[in-house]
Amino acid sequence: MMESACGAPAYHGWKRVDAGARERCDRLKLAGGRTLFYQWYETPPLQRAEDAVSGSATATVLVVDDRVTNRNILTRLAQSVAEGVRVHAFARARDALAWLDANPPPDLVITDFNMPEMDGATSVSLLRARPGFEDVPIVVVTVYEEREYCYRALEAGATDFLLSPVDHVEFRARARNLLMLRRQQRRLAERVAELERLLREGGSLRAGADESWHALLDALPAAVMVTDPHARIVYVNPAFAALVGRWAEQVVGSTVEAVFGEGCALRHALALEKLMETGGASLVPRRETVETPAGARTLLVGRALAHTPEGARVISLAMEAEPVAAEVAGRRSHDPLTGVPGAQLLREQLAHEIARARRRGHMVAVHMLDLDRFRGVNEAFGDPFGDELLAAVARRIADRLGESDFLARLRGDEFVVVQSPLRRVDDAADLCHRLLSAFAEPFRISGHEIHLSASVGVTVFPGDGQDVDVLLRNAELAMYRAKKGGRDSYRFFSQEMNEQARRAVALERELRQALAAEQFVVHYQPQVELASGRVVGAEALVRWNHPLRGVVSPAEFIELAEEIGLITPLTAWVLEAACRQFARWMRMGFHGRLSVNFSAVQFRQRGVELVVRRILERTGLPSSRLEIELVENAVIDHNRAALASLEELERMGVGLAIDDFGTGYSSLAYLRRLPVSRLKIDQSFVRGLPDSPGDLRIVEAIVGLAHGFGLRVVAEGVETEAQRDLLARLGCHEIQGYLVAPPLPAEEFEARFVRPAAALAAGAE
Repeated sequence: MMESACGAPAYHGWKRVDAGARERCDRLKLAGGRTLFYQWYETPPLQRAEDAVSGSATATVLVVDDRVTNRNILTRLAQSVAEGVRVHAFARARDALAWLDANPPPDLVITDFNMPEMDGATSVSLLRARPGFEDVPIVVVTVYEEREYCYRALEAGATDFLLSPVDHVEFRARARNLLMLRRQQRRLAERVAELERLLREGGSLRAGADESWHALLDALPAAVMVTDPHARIVYVNPAFAALVGRWAEQVVGSTVEAVFGEGCALRHALALEKLMETGGASLVPRRETVETPAGARTLLVGRALAHTPEGARVISLAMEAEPVAAEVAGRRSHDPLTGVPGAQLLREQLAHEIARARRRGHMVAVHMLDLDRFRGVNEAFGDPFGDELLAAVARRIADRLGESDFLARLRGDEFVVVQSPLRRVDDAADLCHRLLSAFAEPFRISGHEIHLSASVGVTVFPGDGQDVDVLLRNAELAMYRAKKGGRDSYRFFSQEMNEQARRAVALERELRQALAAEQFVVHYQPQVELASGRVVGAEALVRWNHPLRGVVSPAEFIELAEEIGLITPLTAWVLEAACRQFARWMRMGFHGRLSVNFSAVQFRQRGVELVVRRILERTGLPSSRLEIELVENAVIDHNRAALASLEELERMGVGLAIDDFGTGYSSLAYLRRLPVSRLKIDQSFVRGLPDSPGDLRIVEAIVGLAHGFGLRVVAEGVETEAQRDLLARLGCHEIQGYLVAPPLPAEEFEARFVRPAAALAAGAE
């Protein structure tokens, strides 16, 4: 503990005083010979979480879980956090949303990820879109350790996640912290309003200015930092200075990056951008790791915006994340499944190696290894089998490492190797080859031989990043590039990946806003029956009317929508808009069939048939007029819930078409088992007709297969009359493509196809 010349422990705080007031003062010599005088004083201690939660105001917690046992456990745990906590528990997300229609937002939401009707990512997105939910902490509980499930929830707006079965000590610690910070954020909002009033009267946040600023911010029992739009620190209260182990004079005037590192600066910049977009609404608190002279500290950080005569000011409110009980921390330090260090020790070791590399001038390589297609193995053989396989993988990786290399299991099927000291970049490439060689031989688990491969991403300190968060993020970006490049390979991080990631973040933000702002429209591409020449249906295709970029192709955003959990609400919107439009056209006399694309993600959830039924009821479109299109892989990867949904849709009268047939892994078994009504030949096979013998043989085979199973067949991407005539001779039933028309806005489709068809039908009567 540092002490002043007066003997007072320096973590309580220092206040600047006039040079003449020498009693109980310390001097701080600055560059240029200037001397500042500081007087010791004690700040209010940071409020304990228990005290903050169990104050006079009652905390409200919302629990959503479809399993009654889990719901009861979560309810009891939430009630045990502090006295006076009120819990409202629901089995379905829609019931919770209905309750919120008549009640104010709660202080904390605990929701299961895998529930009927909608998954955790979708429910989090819907909650975040509600007024007043911008800064409500949302914790998602999931049994899945795979990163994609946890990250989908976090990307949709969740504050944190817990693995099920929930550790009771960990739950109480996290819930207590989040409730405390929620209360402090409310007090911060009140302070922000008061600060803005003072500024309108001529106040300033500059160091040494009006003491009313200090009084307002110092009164918060939490650490406060204020920055300008350029991330330059203009004020910190004593609690913040104590929390990060620095005096106020050491940080005021510096940038966030200079004081806390590149990773913290990046998070701060993204937060500022979001605050500017939302007009200053408080942001949901996040866990952040901050480098201090005493080492890395994990903080809970919330942010708000104040508008001042000098410009916008970001006010960051932080508190130290309450340490989990020792037994939980011990389990977290080493992964109990594989025996190798876990994420916590990884971060500590990487921070240590970075500090050592700075002192000695060498490099550090971070290798992130992710198993290819591990989830399929886990689902096929079960969790115990998958656990045994992961332990075997960890042993093989460890056998390939050098004495100074550090191995950790980050999460799920993801491992990280820290290679230090690194003398040459070629040494990192050599290690990548050794890591991949660990998968050359099959794994023998419980009498089975399992062939695995892995993808590795590599990033190097100091060239690629300066702190733990940035290096781990860059290694992850490189690992994803390796997967996209064909798997069983490695890639080094590059700045191009960083730029792509930044563009992806911007696109994700714009995509979330687009759904709320109704920037999407539906276009319709006609499908023509070859025998009669009649338009017998249309495929509904979504387009994004971007306010700056114009019409954006779905190829640019559908995959992202799947990754961030927006595909379910987006598809529901498209389905309802298209069904409503077709119901109107049906009343006009057009009796075509509507085809709508569904994602495989939606059929991994339960209750998709309920969503379809409700939309059909609301719009008035008969179920016999609707057809759902799924790609082959989505059907092949089916599970029992998906099969049950497809069978229920068939009973309702909804058709099922296999889109892009022949481009994936085709299996005759699923054509026999599933209620498929049509096959769609992918345009990649049609494009080469009539000149390509290979494409011709494939198309002939698909048409023959469809006839053998009694299915109708549609050819996509038909652009020439020669293609149309050949497809007709082969026995193809319908065509779709630019020869007939491109995807059209509803008004144009109606003018070109609906009205003529309706007039023809009326004349025939």
